[in-house]
Amino acid sequence: MAEPTKVDLVVDAVGLRKTYFGARPLEVLHGIDLRIAAGEFVAIIGQSGSGKSTLLNILGALDRPTDGTVRIDGVDLATADEDRLAELRNHSIGFVFQFHFLLDEFTCLENALMPLAIEHGVPPAEDVERITELLRRVGLGDRLRNRPSMLSGGEAQRTAIVRALANRPRLVLADEPTGNLDSKTTTEVYALLRELNQETGVAFVMVTHNDDLAAQADRILRIEDGSLFEGR
Repeated sequence: MAEPTKVDLVVDAVGLRKTYFGARPLEVLHGIDLRIAAGEFVAIIGQSGSGKSTLLNILGALDRPTDGTVRIDGVDLATADEDRLAELRNHSIGFVFQFHFLLDEFTCLENALMPLAIEHGVPPAEDVERITELLRRVGLGDRLRNRPSMLSGGEAQRTAIVRALANRPRLVLADEPTGNLDSKTTTEVYALLRELNQETGVAFVMVTHNDDLAAQADRILRIEDGSLFEGR
């Protein structure tokens, strides 16, 4: 009998809880189990305040759970020190947010290269070539030297997506990546995310309020009152 295929897990979370302590402690996540394989495109939906952003922050090594274990690309976040977490965020995880957060003083190309500049000081020539080509592929070939103020909302968000892929991450976390865009640009940006997911094999986790976009994902997860469910 053939050995079962081993799943290449990028996210492996078990019993994930998050409590904010104050005058009255508030548990936002209630024992979440979550496994995401390499190359998956997962949409997370839920009402405002349900815990979506809290979960994304934990998966992005930006926050720590109160209880439970979470491994990102095999790294146990509970035992990793701050230096290891910073390395994980720069190498294994890409981030795309509702607002592009491009730096005004840098060009489109320089913004996309920023993760590599942080690591190397001067990005290697082969990476500059790779990122330049990727920007061309997403329709920004004539915008490479433009600063963010000269880009449309969709162009700025496409720049942010390329920036998220600069260090060849295993996981991209997208928090309402089309929430600030019109319907036409939303469709274009989502199509780009999907195309890059399929071509690169990078796992994508997208938080969205857009049911039409969520329906096109490989899997839909719903957070309701801090608990996670499969499907709508």
